[in-house]
Amino acid sequence: MAVVKRVGGVLVALVVACAACGGAPKITYDYTKEPGPRRLEYVIGIDDRLSIRVWKNSDLSADVVVRPDGVVTMPLIGDLQAAGLTPSELRDAVKRQLLNFIRDDSAVVTIAVTGINSYSFTVGGNVATPGVYSSTKYVTVLDAIQLAGGPNKFASPRRTTLFRQGKDGVLRSIPIDYELVQAGKRPEMNLALMRGDRVFVP
Repeated sequence: MAVVKRVGGVLVALVVACAACGGAPKITYDYTKEPGPRRLEYVIGIDDRLSIRVWKNSDLSADVVVRPDGVVTMPLIGDLQAAGLTPSELRDAVKRQLLNFIRDDSAVVTIAVTGINSYSFTVGGNVATPGVYSSTKYVTVLDAIQLAGGPNKFASPRRTTLFRQGKDGVLRSIPIDYELVQAGKRPEMNLALMRGDRVFVP
């Protein structure tokens, strides 16, 4: 009898363990270390539209579209790398180039992003409509999944993962419990997506 009880206890333990495996994983990720694009200056991307103005020099001003090679072309200056720069960084680059052609080092240059066309992200896995999505404003993980039609009947939304590549080239896997986010219980998980992020619903 003792043997039977011991075996029975093992079986019960295994059943409990398996039941636990089917639930949502315990998440201890530190979401505060993730960058919030809404708190950072916008980074220019391919196909974005820019208004570049040089005060009192309309001939040097231009409305441009960032080409597939990440470059814009300006009067007199010629080609300038724009993709990957913030408007402030591009403004400083324009001012440096202007010094090769004009003597006034106090020229006022302004850069305005008039059309955001480069912000895109991917939603894959068990969602109604997986694919690449774009937006003219930042969207959150919850927004992205809802744009893709939400999890389908085969999904395990509590095991959603956000894949994000850092500036160092390292790909991070960020766990997201979609059901808790949707219920408003874990708002810190509802990260604003960066350009190129991938959301996967298993």
